[in-house]
Amino acid sequence: MKDYQCEPCGYIYDPKVGDPDGGIAPGTAFEDIPDDWVCPICGVGKEFFTVVE
Repeated sequence: MKDYQCEPCGYIYDPKVGDPDGGIAPGTAFEDIPDDWVCPICGVGKEFFTVVE
């Protein structure tokens, strides 16, 4: 599973950690997050995230 970065604010979604405050359990791949999830820092949608190489 890859990390994804929010382009506007730099937040990194780490699938090992998930987003517990946003209802995303640890171990959840970015692709498996519901489409209505938003960045916990700046509130943009998944379409603003890119893979961290």
